[in-house]
Amino acid sequence: MSVSLSRRSALGLFGLSALGTALAGCAPSTNTPTPAGTEGLKDDGVKEFPFTSWSFNEAVTKEPIQAQISKYTAANAGVKISTPSYPYNDYLNQLLLQVQGGQLSGAVQLDVAWLATLAATGKLLDLRSVAAGLDYAPAALALGQSNGVQYGLPWTFAGIGLISNTELLTKAGITSAPKTVAEFEAALTAVKGLGGGVVPWAGMTKVDQLKDIIPWMWEFGSPIVDGGKVVIGDDGSVEALTWYKKLYDQKLIAPDVNRVDARALMSQGKTAFYEDAIGGRAAVTKSSPDKDLASKMVPVARPVKNSGDKPRHLAWGQVIAVINGAGAATAANYAKTVTTDPGYNIDWFTKTGLPPTTNAGLADSTVKNDKFATDFTTQIGANSSASPFWTYPQFSQMEKVLAEEVQSILIGKKNPKEALTSARDRMNALIK
Repeated sequence: MSVSLSRRSALGLFGLSALGTALAGCAPSTNTPTPAGTEGLKDDGVKEFPFTSWSFNEAVTKEPIQAQISKYTAANAGVKISTPSYPYNDYLNQLLLQVQGGQLSGAVQLDVAWLATLAATGKLLDLRSVAAGLDYAPAALALGQSNGVQYGLPWTFAGIGLISNTELLTKAGITSAPKTVAEFEAALTAVKGLGGGVVPWAGMTKVDQLKDIIPWMWEFGSPIVDGGKVVIGDDGSVEALTWYKKLYDQKLIAPDVNRVDARALMSQGKTAFYEDAIGGRAAVTKSSPDKDLASKMVPVARPVKNSGDKPRHLAWGQVIAVINGAGAATAANYAKTVTTDPGYNIDWFTKTGLPPTTNAGLADSTVKNDKFATDFTTQIGANSSASPFWTYPQFSQMEKVLAEEVQSILIGKKNPKEALTSARDRMNALIK
């Protein structure tokens, strides 16, 4: 697949335009947090700061981050950067505990989903003066905004979608990617027939990542949030969960699977489909005994309920934010450099598969000639939307409620209508 990326087409290819509009336009108009402002960005002479991340806790990204930090400190005399890190699934809770206790400073890696929650603490600096005049694609810049304030500098963006193992599919007689839910189900059934401990689809079934059900609800016609109220329990969401439960009962998906488990199954050649962000391939191939696995991993647009429907995917991205406090100016300069300088962001893409967010980075030959990246962003990134929960500071509690109720469906404790109606009422109570 050959793709020629102009500045405009690169932006469209990576799906940033639609997502940027969604993120910038759907923030709540009430309970707006007061930003820490820009005063903290004045140089206080402090050259030491921590860069808190989850990526330093993961094998595939630890070395590239350390390499970036070593390169940066070598080029900037006197700068010292420490690297506290936490596992992704516990990361937000750890940040909130520390920032609210005044123990967090410096630069922090953030999932774009967490921006409103961290902004609500009032401890994030407004980075618009740092971002001014830089080469960020305009919609990429919106990834770091909440209520019009530039709380983060965009580091990477894509979406979360299906990745297939074409070798397993070929063995099962599947020669083309399924386009509809019915075709997808037929493909899973065919893969199940292979036996040998293969899990047809490593879908999320552990509570920590059951938010992956959101785009399937979209595909079955639920808006999830409408008029500022959660509306699940409607026909579309109930149909989506009835279908998901059926696959679970038929053992087309497995119990107790989260993203780490799914990556392990793909790495071992034991699943035909799993869902991940664009950088997941690097983690999968790094630990795989199959040295040719990367060539067999192909992104697949989410199957639609009816032929002709638009595939829907949950957007995903990362920003670097800066906490108000000592060394903030130095931390902001580091964040600016690693997100905009080709010497950093292209090397980051090469080592991790995570695309840059600048016009120049997206147009770089290293990015545009990467078939997996272009396929992923064409099939998935270009059809990604922000979660309807991200604009609420209570989003993590809302997702937890949804996950708990979805799990109750999978284990047979509640039926879909009962569980989703309960989830709706519990989530609406959180945002009153």
